[in-house]
Amino acid sequence: MERPLARAIFWSAAATLAWTQVGYGLSLAALRRLRGNPPIAPGGVVGTPSVSLIIAAHAEQDVIAAKVANALALDWPRDRLEVVVAVDGGADPGADATAERARAAGADLVLELSRGGKVRAQDAAVAIAHGELLAFSDANATWEAGALRALVAPFADPGVGYVCGQVRFVNAQGTNQEGLYWRYEMWLRAGESALASVTAGNGAIYALRRASYMHVDAVMGHDLSFPFNVVKRGRRAVYAPDARATEKMVPSIEAEGARKRRMMSHAWAIVLRGGMLSPRGYPPLYALMIFSHRVLRYASPLLHLAVAGATLALLRTGRAYR
Repeated sequence: MERPLARAIFWSAAATLAWTQVGYGLSLAALRRLRGNPPIAPGGVVGTPSVSLIIAAHAEQDVIAAKVANALALDWPRDRLEVVVAVDGGADPGADATAERARAAGADLVLELSRGGKVRAQDAAVAIAHGELLAFSDANATWEAGALRALVAPFADPGVGYVCGQVRFVNAQGTNQEGLYWRYEMWLRAGESALASVTAGNGAIYALRRASYMHVDAVMGHDLSFPFNVVKRGRRAVYAPDARATEKMVPSIEAEGARKRRMMSHAWAIVLRGGMLSPRGYPPLYALMIFSHRVLRYASPLLHLAVAGATLALLRTGRAYR
């Protein structure tokens, strides 16, 4: 590799990494300080709208009863809350037990489905749900008592179509396992929400207006697909940090590695085939957020390889980085 080319690759990749890892967050903080939080427009959901809380479950026979009990204990009128459990069964030997335990725990509707994946189970549940708002949770997530009320509150603004809460990760003993990276991500999410819309959510605690729900490819989960698509449809996707849930960490390094690989493969599918790269429908600031926080973040491994390759090429000339 010629020295000028190697130098250009090195500095371009290094600068891009610095932007997505540090510069982007600093820019959000500066903009938020200048602009403040957007006002809440009147005319949205008020009072206690009917909510369907949808739980997709596969091999969750050990936790589903506790999850339904947690849902029924939320600070929300019982006659305004519908708990829907969609059992994604197929070859799962625990599917029957999951369905039976969900019914026994008090779920309003229980679907027993053939194996189609989480997204298809959620689609089936939405088709039979009756709530004005659709809330979603994982079977292994525990919501705080006030989480649903905090999750619904932003819908008072008619311009809001999607709300995600805050998920905290704990170990088997209940000790908080959030690292610096996760706290930084939540800080970025709060900044994005205050200025425009979040670029991603999570699967443990989120809600949509019924009109904002959409069907996505089975490999493209809601947590990354919904926020940008809601924005493309003219509404905001926001973060409600007071809507809190906890999830237990994956117990082994191997399982966590498999989970991360699965998430990354889904992320690239959404970026390349799910419409994220198309700027149509994005306000300018949100387009910059998507590019900086999602596209460049997912491209970071390639950028690191570019820095390493260019560094080796420059070292062979005897004088790197100059």
